[in-house]
Amino acid sequence: MVTKLKRFLIGRPMKTDELTEEKLSKLKALAVLSSDALSSVAYGTEQILLVLITVGAAALWYSIPISFAVLGLLTVLILSYRQTIYAYPTGGGAYIVAKDNLGTSVGLVAGGSLLVDYILTVAVSSSAGTDAITSAFPTFHEHRVMIALLMILTLTILNLRGITESATILMYPVYLFVFAVFLLIIGGGYQWMTGNVHAQAPAYGVAVPGITLFLLLKAFSSGCSALTGVEAVSNAIPNFRDSAPRNAARTLIIMGVILGIMFISISLLAYVYGIAPKADETVVSQIASAVFGRGIIYYFIQAVTSLILFLAANTAFAAFPLLAFMLSKDRFLPNMFMVRGDRLGFSNGIIFLGIFSALLIIVSEGDTENLIPLYAIGVFVPFTLSQTGMMKRWITKKPAGWLLPFVINTVGMLTTLTITLIFLITKFSQVWMIFLFLPAVIFAFKKVNQHYRDLAEQLRIDLSTDKPEKKGSVIVIPVAGITQVVRNTISYAQSLSDDIVAVYVGFDEEEIKKMEEKWEEWNPGVRLITLRSRYRSIVRPLSKFIDTVEWKTSATDHVTVMIPQFITKRWWHNLLHNQTSLLLRAYLFARQDVKITTVPYRLKK
Repeated sequence: MVTKLKRFLIGRPMKTDELTEEKLSKLKALAVLSSDALSSVAYGTEQILLVLITVGAAALWYSIPISFAVLGLLTVLILSYRQTIYAYPTGGGAYIVAKDNLGTSVGLVAGGSLLVDYILTVAVSSSAGTDAITSAFPTFHEHRVMIALLMILTLTILNLRGITESATILMYPVYLFVFAVFLLIIGGGYQWMTGNVHAQAPAYGVAVPGITLFLLLKAFSSGCSALTGVEAVSNAIPNFRDSAPRNAARTLIIMGVILGIMFISISLLAYVYGIAPKADETVVSQIASAVFGRGIIYYFIQAVTSLILFLAANTAFAAFPLLAFMLSKDRFLPNMFMVRGDRLGFSNGIIFLGIFSALLIIVSEGDTENLIPLYAIGVFVPFTLSQTGMMKRWITKKPAGWLLPFVINTVGMLTTLTITLIFLITKFSQVWMIFLFLPAVIFAFKKVNQHYRDLAEQLRIDLSTDKPEKKGSVIVIPVAGITQVVRNTISYAQSLSDDIVAVYVGFDEEEIKKMEEKWEEWNPGVRLITLRSRYRSIVRPLSKFIDTVEWKTSATDHVTVMIPQFITKRWWHNLLHNQTSLLLRAYLFARQDVKITTVPYRLKK
């Protein structure tokens, strides 16, 4: 039944040689990998306005120059990551660049930041999607956490079905969102040019009391949340069809152009229509309501905005498993992240991302505003390290025409470093936990890597000297009585060795005597050792006996404990029997020189 449910949700298993069919065209890749960046249009402008409104509505005009500054930074980042794509065509983005040029520790900081960022991406996108729904239908506001969790579950299942199938499904809503935003831009622009805008916009260029450089920098850093997701294309180059670097670079440029136009246009419309942020309605919702009224077009825009914010999380589902694979390949994450699932995706990475983002939603109670600063700083740390790594690469290698790329990366590094510092200073109360969480992640990376190095050292053999040791075999069979299960185990043991001993633990002399008489009558060709347990424990006397056998014979023989166990036909039958065999196996499992074998006997009824 479980298998049938899995096949229904995930689909049929795919052959390894079908992997080439799982590569993405530019059209599908743009939908999968840019949904996070494009969706930030829905809240990027709003984050700027939330800071400015603290001084008063008159200060909202500052959103225009701040938005143009964000647009300039976007241009620098797009050009910088385009260079990264061609320099590192295997993908990995900031992690690979930083590790290759600045050392493993710095690479782990970049990789750890990105992993945290992708978890936050899913949480923020789901929360923002829920906000869009509750803006149109306020009665759902109290159920926002449950709605966000359902969104994450849906995306997790969708991505477990494979990247090509998820891309085919996600392509339509992403392009529908782009169409809806351009419809809003054109409609809003037309209304403004024809003089149908009746709202009073704040006077542009007027000095506002209370405005400080600190406040403007805080608003700018908040607006930079619109740049999250820009790095995803450089992380996921292996997902593209050949030639992957060229297709990835073109996809990145297209994404940058679309994002830039939509972001600056929404900021201009918000200013023209005199939009101020509200607690119960998003900025995009207010603009759509002002331009089209609360009619069909308004609900269409809200629906696709909610959908894109929900689907923005899919960028993380595409990039997180690949980054986890690379860290796992370098022995900084468990090997399970290298395993491809039935649908050829890195299923463990997808499931891990879904679980942790859901936990974050529950802890934060779906509050997008509290998550965004932490989300943004998780992006800008890798931005900065990636640009720094590329700078060192150009200086070290000095290929033809390296000076211009070096200047671009230098400008990008200085800008993103400044943004990171602004975030740390202006939003420290919201991002301080990164100073605890990120070192913990790096520490975990180091411990995992140390374990794998220790394991390799212990398992490594010298092919010329380390040969198998030829020994005999002593088999110890714990028995609770004379049954078909015991007979089956002894028969199997006799096919492997002549040195076999059965061990019975009794609680009183009469019980032990009966067992010895019955064993002698049965005479299976195996000697029986009986032990008295004064404290009604079976495991302790058995373990002491096994210790004695191992001490006497370890130099010449392998000691194998062969445990009889019957397998019930129905799962609930297990509840009717004690689990002595499981306890004994658990106790002996950690023993270095004792081998454990379970011999099953399957019951028919």
